[in-house]
Amino acid sequence: MPPPLHAAARFGIGYRPFAAEDFEFIEALYSSTRAEELARTGWPEDQKLAFLTQQHRAQHHHYQTYYPDAERLIVERGGEPIGRLYLDAWPLEIRIVDISLMPAARGQGIGEAILRDVIDHAATLGKGVSIHVEKFNPARRLYQRLGFVVAEDKDVYDLMEHGVPRPSSPA
Repeated sequence: MPPPLHAAARFGIGYRPFAAEDFEFIEALYSSTRAEELARTGWPEDQKLAFLTQQHRAQHHHYQTYYPDAERLIVERGGEPIGRLYLDAWPLEIRIVDISLMPAARGQGIGEAILRDVIDHAATLGKGVSIHVEKFNPARRLYQRLGFVVAEDKDVYDLMEHGVPRPSSPA
C-alpha cells in the first residue's frame, strides 16, 4: 500500500503500480538521472545509450532479485508518469529502494513532499526510513535537511536513515 498522499497531494501527485508497459519509461527516467555524469565522458551518443541501457537493466534485475517484495510505484502528475518510488517494508524501517523524478519535475518540492509522506507514514507504523544515497548525489542535502543521517559508509553509497528504531542493548 503506497504511503498516503498528504504533502505530495498539493502537487497533484498520484501513485500507481509499476506495470510491464512502464519499462521504457523507467529506462528513460534512469537515463535522465545519469545524463550529467555521462556528459563529461565525451562518448558518442550511441555508446552512452548502450551503456545506460545495460546499466538500467542491471539495476532493474538487482531490484527484482534483492527486493522481490518491494512496492514499485510510478509517480504521476495529471495522469502522466513523472517518476518512480520503490519501497520495501522491513520490520524496523521502510527502505526507499529508489526515488527519482524526470528532470522537468525536479526542483519544485515534489521529491521533498513524497519523502515527507513516506517519513510520516513510517512513523505511524512505528518505523524509520532508510535509503542508499550516492556520495555525489545532490539530493543528499535534501535528505540531511529532512533529518536523515549517515548510518553506514557503503563505499560509493552511504546508507542514510531517518528515525530507525534501534534495539536497546541489555544492561
